[in-house]
Amino acid sequence: MEWEPPVRVGTSVHEFLRAKILTGELPPGSRLAVPSLAKELGVSRSPVRDAVLQLVREGLAIEEFNRGAVVYLPPRPALVSLYHAREALEGMAARLAASSISDATLADLDAVLSEHESIDPDDFHRHIDLDARFHRQIRDAAASPVLIRMLEEIQGQVIVAMRSTNLSGGVHRATADHRAILDALRRHDPDAAEAAARNHISRLTGILEEGGEAAQ
Repeated sequence: MEWEPPVRVGTSVHEFLRAKILTGELPPGSRLAVPSLAKELGVSRSPVRDAVLQLVREGLAIEEFNRGAVVYLPPRPALVSLYHAREALEGMAARLAASSISDATLADLDAVLSEHESIDPDDFHRHIDLDARFHRQIRDAAASPVLIRMLEEIQGQVIVAMRSTNLSGGVHRATADHRAILDALRRHDPDAAEAAARNHISRLTGILEEGGEAAQ
C-alpha cells in the first residue's frame, strides 16, 4: 500500500462549501460567517477562513462591508465577460482533447449526451448537471492542468448564475451543439472540435448580450 499525504482540513472545508454553493444549498447572498461555519463543521476557524478566502478568489464569494463574505451572483455584464473567456478556453480544451481522446472517454461522453437528450426539457437542474459533466469530461481529456483550473473557476460562477436565475437557452439546442462537438471529437479533428465548442459558447454569449436567457 502506498502512502498518501493527508488532505488538509482547509481543503476539505473548501470542497464542502464549494459543493454546497454549486448545488444551490448555499444560494447567492448566503453569509459565510467563519465562527458559525467552524462550529457547524467542528473545526477551528483557521481552515474555514482559508476556505472562504479561496472561494472569494474563485469568484464564488465576495466580501461585503459589515457582512463579511457572502455567496456571489455575477451580474449580467460580468456573466457576459465570463462567457467571452469561456468561449476561447472551451475551444482550446476541445482542440487538445480531439488529438488524443480515448474510445472509453468518447463512450462516456456519448452516454452523458444520450441521457441529456432524453430528459424532460423542464428539468432544469438535471440539464445543468449533465451539461457540466459533458464539458468537464472534455476538459479532463484535454489533460491541461492550467486550462482545467481556469475553466473550473469560470464554470463554477456560471453554474451559480444558472441555478439562481433559471437562465436557459433550451435543452434541445444545447444537446444539438454537444452532438456536433462529440462528432468532431470522434473524427479526431482538432479544428472542427474547437470550432464546434466555440460556436456553442458563442451562441449562448449572444443570447446573454441581447438580454435574453442562456444556458451552459
